[in-house]
Amino acid sequence: MAVVGRDRAKRAVDRVLDRARASPEAQKYGQIVEAVATELEVIRLQTLTNVVNATGIILHTNLGRAPLAPEALRAVESVSRGYSNLEYDLQTGERGSRYSHVGGILQDVTGAEDSLLVNNCAAAVLLVLDTFAKGREVIVARSQLVEIGGGFRIPDVLARSGATLVEVGTTNRVYLEDFERSLSPCTALLLRTHPSNYRIEGFTHDVSGRELAELGRRAGVPVVEDLGSGALFDLAEYGIEHERTVQEAIADGIGLVTFSGDKLLAGPQAGIVVGRANLVARLRTNPLLRALRVDKMTLAALGATLELHRDPALRKRIPIFGMLATSLEELRGRADAYVAAIAGAVALECAAYVGGGGLPRARIPSIAVAIATQNPELLAARLREESPPIVARIDDGRVLLDLRTIAPESDDPVIASAARAAAATR
Repeated sequence: MAVVGRDRAKRAVDRVLDRARASPEAQKYGQIVEAVATELEVIRLQTLTNVVNATGIILHTNLGRAPLAPEALRAVESVSRGYSNLEYDLQTGERGSRYSHVGGILQDVTGAEDSLLVNNCAAAVLLVLDTFAKGREVIVARSQLVEIGGGFRIPDVLARSGATLVEVGTTNRVYLEDFERSLSPCTALLLRTHPSNYRIEGFTHDVSGRELAELGRRAGVPVVEDLGSGALFDLAEYGIEHERTVQEAIADGIGLVTFSGDKLLAGPQAGIVVGRANLVARLRTNPLLRALRVDKMTLAALGATLELHRDPALRKRIPIFGMLATSLEELRGRADAYVAAIAGAVALECAAYVGGGGLPRARIPSIAVAIATQNPELLAARLREESPPIVARIDDGRVLLDLRTIAPESDDPVIASAARAAAATR
């Protein structure tokens, strides 16, 4: 009752009773009670709640992507419990800008002249297109006309913004000359986009960011790059393939770079735009910005997360980098407690994934607890009914709990829940 609320519980009981009255067969009391319990459980599982990510996908889009660092959570709590200087300049006593609270650190971390925030990366791309390209042309390589999760398609976004798409090159090969030949008085932008969760390999050719930026400079056309994942350092230190960083794009001379706050930056959901001051200034004058702006909690969480990125020694306090840095030996040690408590469980080596649509080939060695069962779908469903729900994966007829994405402090309750669920479905 406390979880779903008195009124929602009453409506659930009323629905069950209405169905019972309408049924041609008489319902026993026990059946009605069971139906009410089922109805309440459905309501509970539809409520936004924390879950245990046992999938091994670190940036799991469906599970909220990056968990926030303790510093970010404390910052959110601090600005949320009372009033704040969200749009108030404490020095002058006059109205201030909400973007100034993270602007300085964004510029320090990325090397950009200026920055702006909106509510997600798709919104950042839309704002850029609406500001610079409405009624004009945007040149994009065919190999970069991507669709990412949720049906976000670059051609559709261009059309929605009022821009005209000019495709150049072929699916696998594009050259600088393709961009040069497509320049016209109607050209507003040259656009590079992140390939997201796919790669084209083999007989390929691409135009580098530096080459495109130089062409844009000669032609007097701004160059925009959507990086998507928002890496702020080389992931090779975690044994992961190199992902183009925001700093690299800025150093190449890209005019505006857009990226996410909740992927490899590992902060709250946000769309971040960094780049040349004159271009960012134009974005600030777009009336659409008000509809896309971020709130004080996002600003607080992002600012605290960026502070941790300043110092590599502090970065490990961000949960996803702690997961990436955990050794196989530590995971094996934790797995022993699972195997000892869960009937039919064994520890095995497996592969975890970065996820988040940015590094589709990035596999990370991991340790999973595999639970043998005659009905893995039933066991996985039973785990999702636990409190908190446990989201596992099924592989080769077994239910796997990948320890790389389970916080060590969650081990005891997860072990208890998994043992209970395994016994109930044996």
